[in-house]
Amino acid sequence: MSETLLYPGTDWDFGTIQRIYDRVEQVAKGLKLDTYPNQIEVITAEQMLDAYSSIGMPLFYKHWSFGKQFAQNEVLYRKGLRGLAYELVINSSPCISYIMEENSATLQTLVIAHAAFGHNTFFKTNYLFKQWTDAEGILDYLEFAKAYIAQCEERYGQAAVEQLLDAAHALMSHGVHRYPRPRRPDLKTEERRAKERLEYQEQVFNDLWRTLPNAPAKSGPVLSEERRRALLELPQENILYFLEKSAPRLQPWQRELLRIVRLVAQYFYPQSQTKVMNEGCACWVHYKIMTQLHEEGSLNDGAFLEFLQSHTNVVYQPEFNDQHYNGINPYALGLGMMQDIERIVVDPTDEDREWFPDIAGKGDATGVLQDVWANYRDESFVSQFLSPRLIRQWRMFHLLDDSGQPELRVDAIHDEGGYRRIRRALARHYDVAWNDPDIQVVDVDLAGDRRLILQHSVLNGILLAENDTRQVLQHLADLWGYDVLLKEIDPSSNAVLKEHSASARSTFF
Repeated sequence: MSETLLYPGTDWDFGTIQRIYDRVEQVAKGLKLDTYPNQIEVITAEQMLDAYSSIGMPLFYKHWSFGKQFAQNEVLYRKGLRGLAYELVINSSPCISYIMEENSATLQTLVIAHAAFGHNTFFKTNYLFKQWTDAEGILDYLEFAKAYIAQCEERYGQAAVEQLLDAAHALMSHGVHRYPRPRRPDLKTEERRAKERLEYQEQVFNDLWRTLPNAPAKSGPVLSEERRRALLELPQENILYFLEKSAPRLQPWQRELLRIVRLVAQYFYPQSQTKVMNEGCACWVHYKIMTQLHEEGSLNDGAFLEFLQSHTNVVYQPEFNDQHYNGINPYALGLGMMQDIERIVVDPTDEDREWFPDIAGKGDATGVLQDVWANYRDESFVSQFLSPRLIRQWRMFHLLDDSGQPELRVDAIHDEGGYRRIRRALARHYDVAWNDPDIQVVDVDLAGDRRLILQHSVLNGILLAENDTRQVLQHLADLWGYDVLLKEIDPSSNAVLKEHSASARSTFF
């Protein structure tokens, strides 16, 4: 048992941070956490605002929208209308954790436990991050991307680069592969290949070709629709990937910029599917570590009370009729489910044994949780592990809102069938297929009019927002270089519910 406090008051220096980190690391090893090497960076409030504006990534490329976000966040922060996160953590190897210099010594201990060991172990072990991200190569690739985009601005002009990035950013949410590919993106290989492509283009470039008159187009063999779609790998859900490979009028540097935006979007793809689990894991880890530090005498009662206040603020879940209610707090639900799983493993009830026979009474809570962190995402996590006890504790019920009915209906209450319906309904809220519109490129005749045809499979009768669709479709048409048609389809009948179209602007290139 240690009787030496890590720090006597609220102040800290870099020696204190090192002492805190070393002790937290010892406790984390006792929990058998598997993490990347850690890198701790102390930053100011302004640097944290800057990190916010560039989606939390160091070495990120420049874009006017990041400056706009910085200005908005700064105004709100200076007026006291918005606080800042205690920390920011990057899924990389080494795992980079930014901690605020304004934090007290206790908050620094908390965020090191939360980010450097909680989020870190989730990043390294969860299957989605293993499948879709390259923690070893992301920092080098971002450094290459930033330099490459700066070179493009010098060579082709800032306006041309920003115009293309504007269009790519508008399509960023449709620039990911949602289903497993043969291999995950290897960012170091991508960086090397991009440099090789650039060097080759410079070697073979000859400006004399630009002066040659245009020859009449040669008509190629007419392909069947099925053969044409097969050659273009249609249907294709990753619109940025399709544009990068097939857009007729894009220059090589523009394709490279699309590839950069696409790889960054793919890098963040797992995070949108694991918010509840990621934060729940980090909160469970920091609570375990801080509690052990207090019990062994490394933190005094005052420091532990300060921690509890910050912890409670983070995991607080307002009631549905509270003015601050904004849906389910992922920190609260994540931690609540992690602690409930721990209870089921260590001290199960008969109900727990019936609902969770594989883990009830198993005894090794940390081992079970580590298996959960590694093999689930939010949707499957909730559908598998939300217990009747937690449903009762949170007073959950399912309210059916059917536009075809004049009144709302309580569809599930606290009985066995109700628990299962509540669990399925809540899990669906975290299902990517349920939340993101299913829009795919379905056809294009490159030998004909080159009109790009997309299809939106409408879910629950919810059509796309008219104004947003018009703007995004215009960006898509500009990148494609020709007309674009988007059909909204009822999947059950294949009936066309609505059509949207856009034509490329001649000023884009």
